[in-house]
Amino acid sequence: MSWDIVATLAVTFIAVFLFATEKIRMDAVAVLVLSSLVLLGQIDTKSALSGFSNSATVTVTAMFVLAAGLQNSGALDSIGGLLAKVKTPWLFILVLCGVNAAISPFVNNTAVVAVLIPIVIAASQNINLAPSKSLIPLSFASQMAGVCTLIGTSTNLLVNSIAQNQGHSGFGMFEFAPLGIIFFLVGTVYLLLTSRFLLPESRLQLEEGVGFGKYVSELKVNKNSVLIGKSLAESGLIEEFSLFAVGLLRNGERLSTPSHQVLQKHDIILLRGESADLSGAREKYGLHHVVYGRRDLDEDDFDDLMVAEVMIAPTSRWVGGTIPILQQRWNKDATVLGLQRRSRVIRERLRGISFKMGDILLLTLPKEDMDDLRKDKDFIVLSSDLVKTEESWRAKFALWVMVGVVGTAAIGIVPIAISSLVGAVAMCLAGCLTADEAYQSIDWKIILVIAGLLPLGEAMANSGAAQFIVDNTLGKVGHFGPLVVLAVLYLLTSTLTEFMSNAGTAVLLTPIAISTAQALGVDASPFIIAVMFAAATSFMTPVGYQTNTMVYGAGGYKFGDFIKIGLPLNIIFWILGVIFIPVFFPFNP
Repeated sequence: MSWDIVATLAVTFIAVFLFATEKIRMDAVAVLVLSSLVLLGQIDTKSALSGFSNSATVTVTAMFVLAAGLQNSGALDSIGGLLAKVKTPWLFILVLCGVNAAISPFVNNTAVVAVLIPIVIAASQNINLAPSKSLIPLSFASQMAGVCTLIGTSTNLLVNSIAQNQGHSGFGMFEFAPLGIIFFLVGTVYLLLTSRFLLPESRLQLEEGVGFGKYVSELKVNKNSVLIGKSLAESGLIEEFSLFAVGLLRNGERLSTPSHQVLQKHDIILLRGESADLSGAREKYGLHHVVYGRRDLDEDDFDDLMVAEVMIAPTSRWVGGTIPILQQRWNKDATVLGLQRRSRVIRERLRGISFKMGDILLLTLPKEDMDDLRKDKDFIVLSSDLVKTEESWRAKFALWVMVGVVGTAAIGIVPIAISSLVGAVAMCLAGCLTADEAYQSIDWKIILVIAGLLPLGEAMANSGAAQFIVDNTLGKVGHFGPLVVLAVLYLLTSTLTEFMSNAGTAVLLTPIAISTAQALGVDASPFIIAVMFAAATSFMTPVGYQTNTMVYGAGGYKFGDFIKIGLPLNIIFWILGVIFIPVFFPFNP
């Protein structure tokens, strides 16, 4: 084994470990990979920086802006009205899948789900359907529809770009649409048949403005509190309001057995529970919320305020930030009362917790500021009404711009990277969004991941690392024929995607797919398509795809809910891939 292979494989395995464990942010991992490859002599400076000018990177960047223009202009507002007209649960899921079929192939599916979450929640409530019955179908349908075109997901563009860099001709805008439509139709039927039975019944009380699960909140004991001299267990607070004492701090020190400590003035209690229960305990027992950067809130402060629940958006500038930083730098008169993270129970002080995409914040703010909060792209307001933006010519203009972007690229007038850039500029010039909003709409973390990992694909191919992996893994089943190898590759990609970045999975396995085809003496297209479809459809875990993470908190799901409904769908897609990929993309065309 040569030094080049050893160095490239070492970087690759470390990257896989970091992606899977999330010990470091995935954009930081991408930059680390890029730097390591240069320092180890596996790529030169020109190759290292080529990812930033790659057509996939440029296209994904422009697509974020286009999606924001559609949203800001009100072009997507009619969706809320359409869903509000549906009166039966099964038809609601069908219409929801249909909406995704019309939008997600052309607009980044993460942006689509961000727009639709509050709309779907409100529309579900209108027909007495638990939002937990519709939010996972929203996420899954966006992924299923996204694989129907080249621009439906960033994964498609990334895999296509890596394949072109390694000598493949690449794919057209709608080249794999027939295959994607089969996947989408079968997936839609599956959701219609199973979502009613396999998804939980989590009822939300949106008419009261709250209801999205349990928050951890810090409450300080007032000098006149009836809790002074008693323990939480003795007071009855825990049982009365169904709360859980996560921790107790006195003079900055954490005390053990928080429920049984005799409370003193200014003790800080970390309580976990529903928003309404936290509010009730605060009122009855003389507590007030600890607020960083401002004075603590007492009961009189709530008279002219409303409570809202918001999710940290995928493109939020606050990802990696903390509550104290948010309170000090946010230009809104809002206060964070609690934090919810579906992946774990929070047990430490809130001030030290860094925000992640999908975290839900419990806020209080003046009623007149609610409209401004809805427009803030850093957050997705969950407690939302079906509010329509005032109609204007910009909505129709934004739709025609999107048609022009897709149409000109599809018929080959200009490359998709150029048409999407022109479309993004047109959106800004027409006032569909401002330049600042355009920059804010871009998920720079994804851009860094794509640009940083693209050279890894080149290094794997050039160093011989991809061929080495093939010889020692897929090559072992090569004698069974290309169909068996395709099945193993699809299954491997699908499994990895559930636990690490889908972009990382795509970069890792696309060179392997191409090397596998070369070793077998067949066309690489079916193997590339297998990686593309498997990496872009992740159903089994809430961390496998961004849209899953977004609905995880909003729907009040448990980790097992995704396994219950997602694992069978993964298996179905695997079987569909093995059957139909060779039909549309033969091994020997």
